[in-house]
Amino acid sequence: MGRTSNAREKILGAARSLMAQRGYSALGTAEICKAAGVPKGSFYYFFESKEALGLAVLDEHWAMQRKDWERVLTGDGAPLDRLRLLFEETEAGQRAGQESCGTVLGCMFGNLSLELSNHTEVIRGRLQEIFDAQVDMVQEVVAQARQRAEITAEDTRDAARAVVAQLEGQVLFAKLYNDSTRLNVMWRNCLAILGAKASGETAGVA
Repeated sequence: MGRTSNAREKILGAARSLMAQRGYSALGTAEICKAAGVPKGSFYYFFESKEALGLAVLDEHWAMQRKDWERVLTGDGAPLDRLRLLFEETEAGQRAGQESCGTVLGCMFGNLSLELSNHTEVIRGRLQEIFDAQVDMVQEVVAQARQRAEITAEDTRDAARAVVAQLEGQVLFAKLYNDSTRLNVMWRNCLAILGAKASGETAGVA
């Protein structure tokens, strides 16, 4: 049982790493198994198709990311301080990835949305669920900031969508130009989207 479970985790780990670097479409099951160090037969024992593996990678990646988002967004501190920490950790993660492999990897969810949204309906649907969940989490924080009169945005749902879209968009630009400094504007843009008070009046604003 231990060996069987280990093989599945190896396949998932290899697929996640390769998808982050090269995307989904260019990968074959043989390459994934070779990178995982498992026989090709093991792949079809655990996954009925490459699409099923893609969904499993998305679910695993989101499970890990969601824990980080929950830790940050439901932690202590004022709402805008928590939201700012999310942006800071996102930026730090992209910088770490660039230092590790020499290129900005971007967001797996954003990358796959661009690559597969018009080709694989099942994966498209799963990505929509993930982004909706992200918006839900951000909306809770935005609503708290609204209640404290720290922001002027009236529709917290629309504001949360705009915040997530801005985050994804800046990460996309950083990947496109392979320049993590393009992430420096994320928090300033976020404050503008939310209609935050002047920097001297708002907690966490430099």
